[in-house]
Amino acid sequence: MTDSPYAPLRVPDFRRLLLSNGMLTVAREAQIVVIGWQVYELTRDPLTLGLIGLAEALPFIAVALYAGHVADRVERRLLALAGTFGLAMSAVVLLILTLTPGAIVAERVWPVYLVVALSATARSFSRPAFFALSAEVIPRELYPRAIAWRTSTWHLAAVVGPATGGLMYGFVGPAATYGAVVIAMSLSLAVISSVEHRVKPAPPEEEVPLSESLQSGIRFVWSEPLLLGAMTLDLFAVLFGGAVALLPAFAKLLEAGPEGLGLLRAAPAIGSIATGIWIAHRPPMRRAGLALFASVAAFGGCMILFALSRDFWLSFAVLVASGVFDNVSVVIRSTLLQTRTPEHLLGRVSAVNQIFIGSSNEIGAFESGVAARLLGVVPSVLFGGVMTLLVVGITAWRVPKLRQLHEL
Repeated sequence: MTDSPYAPLRVPDFRRLLLSNGMLTVAREAQIVVIGWQVYELTRDPLTLGLIGLAEALPFIAVALYAGHVADRVERRLLALAGTFGLAMSAVVLLILTLTPGAIVAERVWPVYLVVALSATARSFSRPAFFALSAEVIPRELYPRAIAWRTSTWHLAAVVGPATGGLMYGFVGPAATYGAVVIAMSLSLAVISSVEHRVKPAPPEEEVPLSESLQSGIRFVWSEPLLLGAMTLDLFAVLFGGAVALLPAFAKLLEAGPEGLGLLRAAPAIGSIATGIWIAHRPPMRRAGLALFASVAAFGGCMILFALSRDFWLSFAVLVASGVFDNVSVVIRSTLLQTRTPEHLLGRVSAVNQIFIGSSNEIGAFESGVAARLLGVVPSVLFGGVMTLLVVGITAWRVPKLRQLHEL
């Protein structure tokens, strides 16, 4: 029954991919909390939090197009395995650095940035592989519901990961937390290895040069105004509006400690889970364009409220609401991406999407750190929220087709 909201979950390989990606996300999100608190505790400088984002963004974006090309040329399951293995090895190195006295000090945190960069390189290969593989294992008519379940699973993991990371850091310290991250990533590796779908993508009728292959994903996105508009809106909204990178500084401001940081980091995902489950049980959106713009505008408003709040639980509630609105835009953009992209281009178009997402999230983290150093932590988030509202207005004016989009 393809009209059932649970139809995608009846596909065994899709369930395995959800479980593997979920465990990997739990581990990675916990790791991010530990890295952020560890570095900020040593330096007390918000710019160092931005540099973590930059260390992740540069290799991630640099490798993304080639990773998409590889995902369309090799068995995607093997590529997902290789990327997950790389992430696990990065966690092992962080554990070793933490256990080695003097390896990470206030004047020398560059080893952490180096490991983050290596981790980002591995993630740039695993993401298009997971994305394309999850589209391969289910029928096309199930894509919208499958995307809702996939984003809900990701956000559930993004609740468990930061909360677990913050609590473990507070009670047992960073080394034990990194040890748990290594175990969770190893379990994810075991689950992805059990996926039975092992079809190598069909080669194109005519072999093209590498440079031509890398450009094909960009050309396709450029030729699809709905896709380009949705990605651009997400890029600039999160680039300016995201406050996640500065959460260690806000946790200090709210006197919440590492446990509070874990809760704040998990808050957006809590809202996203509820939204994803609700969308999975609903028929396709009939005014998707307006829903997209309204949700991104509301996200910007949440960032303004978060910057002004001085109460921990109010800040937590505002971040939960931001997750609700953010997931609406994620589901719409992801559905457009999968339903409008030919299967043989899924890896490369996913890589282009990765560049947009990587630019908005990781470079957005760097922008937040620089703005916080120049303007102060609170004014920088206020500025970002206002800029997000401005981006929504400009995109709605410049891309009328996206504004007029009806049923997905």
